[in-house]
Amino acid sequence: MFDEIMGKFEGSPSQQAVIRLLLERGFSVNDEGRVVSGGIEIPNTGIAREIGVDRRVVDSTTDAILADPELRRIFQNISAIPSLMDLAPVLDLAVLTVEVEDADEPGIVATITSLIADADISIRQTISEDPEFTDEPKLYVITDDPLPGDLLVEIRNLQFVRKVEF
Repeated sequence: MFDEIMGKFEGSPSQQAVIRLLLERGFSVNDEGRVVSGGIEIPNTGIAREIGVDRRVVDSTTDAILADPELRRIFQNISAIPSLMDLAPVLDLAVLTVEVEDADEPGIVATITSLIADADISIRQTISEDPEFTDEPKLYVITDDPLPGDLLVEIRNLQFVRKVEF
């Protein structure tokens, strides 16, 4: 799906940057073509400044989104979820990042979270990036306590795991 969405903006890297930002942040586009998070409007100038494009690129991208029924359905229904990842150091939480070979393989989240739960470590949040919307999806597991080295090795040695960061 991500490739299909980006393909609709194939001739414009600037518009692709806008699309990528909207997807990464979970920003939606309302009927007036304004970028919003929930009911809060995000100025196009701020979006443009963030990704280094002209404000008119954001305008033309939201116009294109509203003109395309499939894109409209996606971008009018996407939403952001609060993440503990950036707060983890402040709250003394730990963050495990897992990259896998094939994110479409079933049971990835269940396997990893089961191993953590079996080690009697409380999980505060999991965030699984959707392979349809990102090129290199990752699984983030935020825990109350750091994972012991032997558990990290066990997770790293899972057949489907490509990389582990802690």
